[in-house]
Amino acid sequence: MDTSNFFSFHIFNGDFYFHFFLRFVINIVSIFIITRLIYFHFRRKREYLFTFFVLNLLVFLVCFLLQSSELSIGFAFGIFAIFSILRYRTITVPIKEMTYVFISIAIALINSLISDHNTYLFMGVINLIVIVGIFILEKGFVKNESQKEVVYEKIDLIKPSNHHLLIQDLKERTGLNIHRFDIIRIDFLRDVARIRVYYFDKFHTDDQDISR
Repeated sequence: MDTSNFFSFHIFNGDFYFHFFLRFVINIVSIFIITRLIYFHFRRKREYLFTFFVLNLLVFLVCFLLQSSELSIGFAFGIFAIFSILRYRTITVPIKEMTYVFISIAIALINSLISDHNTYLFMGVINLIVIVGIFILEKGFVKNESQKEVVYEKIDLIKPSNHHLLIQDLKERTGLNIHRFDIIRIDFLRDVARIRVYYFDKFHTDDQDISR
């Protein structure tokens, strides 16, 4: 029995381990910087860090092993299609968190599927471009917009002509720098309205209902 070709993975091939380790280090460093140093710094939502890390790690391992087995890499790109229709049933995942999910997948695909072993410098440059791009967008071009839902009782202020008064009243009551809102539902029987307010904050806080 040829143990150097066990299940076609060449488990005793030193070259295989070298390339795997180098790619793995580049991948882990990149996803750590993106999620822990950038995402968590701006969003402060610790519960998603586990998802980003584990998803990135699993996609990297699966794609790297499929590539080493000389299977079609089209299956790896099919992962994007799978997650494009994925919905978490327990909670509504914000759009920015879903964006970071796709970033985690993309980083894993980049680091596992570049076939030329002599392009590790290029791989590092690609990772650096992604990291710098995300940081610039988070820092300077895209403000952190948070949202909350409120139950509002001043029903007269929902009229379009009174929207500026509604925003001012919500600012005074919540202490938030509210800049826009959506009227979700109006209950004329109880004279209340459910409103989603949007505001810019330095750090993101979990969305929650506020009754007024």
